[in-house]
Amino acid sequence: MTDYRTVCWQQLPALIEAVQAAGDAIGLPFIAAQADLGDPDPMADEQGRPYAETSFKWYDPTHRYWRDRKLALHVAFLTAARLTAEPFFYSDGRLQTWRATGLLDAVDCEQAKNSPLFGEAIVAPVHLPRGLVGAVFWCSREPMGVADIFADQADRLHSLALRLVATHNEARGRPRNATVPQTLTRREVQCLRWAAAGKTDGEIGIILSLSVSTVRFHLRNAAAKLGATGRAQSIQLAAGLGFVGASAV
Repeated sequence: MTDYRTVCWQQLPALIEAVQAAGDAIGLPFIAAQADLGDPDPMADEQGRPYAETSFKWYDPTHRYWRDRKLALHVAFLTAARLTAEPFFYSDGRLQTWRATGLLDAVDCEQAKNSPLFGEAIVAPVHLPRGLVGAVFWCSREPMGVADIFADQADRLHSLALRLVATHNEARGRPRNATVPQTLTRREVQCLRWAAAGKTDGEIGIILSLSVSTVRFHLRNAAAKLGATGRAQSIQLAAGLGFVGASAV
């Protein structure tokens, strides 16, 4: 049987080198990466050494940002990476992508705008199933026309980020206890969708013409198939796997 985690650890050095080389080639040589924005620990190699120390350089060499365990809670770029799965760029105090979106306009970038050493950036979010979100950031110290670079290179950078983050998470065995879910029945999906919309078991029963005990039976079965431990986690996992659409949650 293939040891997928070992294979992925072996593949990671070449992927990290490719991410760094891409940044060097386009004038965005300062790189940060995080494979799971919900993990306070930095992205690190198999021995636990942060890539920010061993591989990627940062525009401010004195700022050991990866030691800030609250970083993901207050950095604008990380907020934006949670809001969109598309690559975007930062320039002149604003976040933009290849389409108009009010989500990015609403993100406060004053911290980046007021940083004397920071110029522009391209950010590639990586949204994986089961609610796992990572991101790779390519940055410069000076403004350098990042909009044109984004138009030409965003697809390639996004592909590199996806490969790096997905491979790293596979190497670490993330998300934990992830298994291929059994196929959900139509009734199980219907119950989950209405539960995601905030309906109680009684309300779901009225909507679907089922007894409360039958609704609970379907929700328990769905949770077992998804590997969830409760109603909230069942809804989260079902949404992350595409069983529950965004309109429901």
